[in-house]
Amino acid sequence: MILEEIMKTSIASLSPSNIIAEALALMGDHKIRHIPIVNDAFELVGIVSDRDIRDAAPSIFHPEEQSEDLQQPLSKIMKTDIITGHPLDFVEETAAVFYDHHISCLPITKDKKLVGIVTETDLLRTLVELTGANQPGSQIEVKVPNKAGILGDIAAIIRNRKANIQSVLVYPDKKDEHFKVLVIRVQTMNPISLVQDLKSAGHHVLWPNLPGMAP
Repeated sequence: MILEEIMKTSIASLSPSNIIAEALALMGDHKIRHIPIVNDAFELVGIVSDRDIRDAAPSIFHPEEQSEDLQQPLSKIMKTDIITGHPLDFVEETAAVFYDHHISCLPITKDKKLVGIVTETDLLRTLVELTGANQPGSQIEVKVPNKAGILGDIAAIIRNRKANIQSVLVYPDKKDEHFKVLVIRVQTMNPISLVQDLKSAGHHVLWPNLPGMAP
């Protein structure tokens, strides 16, 4: 999946000459935490977060003091060292960018122009949908040798039970590099028969660990 499929294209933006008070009002009206700052050509030149606004706003205990600060232009507080994405970037790789750089918002640009925005909420919702965790079903975890064709063997067993695979995740086994763990979500509320079939075929099922059954 690419960012073009999940990014918001209706973007609340301001210019560097807009004042802090306008950004504060815009965030409140649209219930957003980040405002991209663009020039007249709609090219991204900065970004302002709710934290930037809070740091610049007067204290709630002394609202009359430094109230003139809210009349300052956004160019005074906006961040200009901006990490951006492209509409054709992959969602999975973008999630790694969020994690590595500790960001919660990613402006999306194309030919230097702002075309969309992706937030951590957008990413989390998308990853939940990709894993099928938002749909009724069951999760099965199988430890398998790290070799070609093993996923096909597992899928064949599931197909024989006429169960539908919703998603598959693969991650390395932390204890042995020669193995990996398949996390499979299947569209069934009772995976007992599938687990029995997998174990009968010699596979090491980690979850569900059914009582009275060897791994």
